[in-house]
Amino acid sequence: MIPARMAIYVATERLDLRRSFDGLSGVVREVLREDPLSGALFMFFNKAADRVKILWWDRTGYCLLYKRLERGTFRVPQGLEPGATRIPIEASEMARILEGVKLPPAKQRIRALDAGSIK
Repeated sequence: MIPARMAIYVATERLDLRRSFDGLSGVVREVLREDPLSGALFMFFNKAADRVKILWWDRTGYCLLYKRLERGTFRVPQGLEPGATRIPIEASEMARILEGVKLPPAKQRIRALDAGSIK
């Protein structure tokens, strides 16, 4: 399970996923302008969006997760800002992406406190 407060970034540019640890960490540094040793998770998708690699540093070395969907494609988040190289997402959204779930973007609602419940 991934901690809810862990930083997770999706690269907006699709990559040739033959890259491994060093190649992906270079993309994190040079393209995403992030520190690959920060402990954040970095997600990269191929052009067909049926494969994903996730790179992260766990204090002792790089870890790499590679997943291929047998059918269909991943729902890759789209950047809202023109020219953005990365999109921050939450752990819950990453879980939905990895399952191949095609849900519309969820909006988090802020719940109002009932004045009678405050003591």
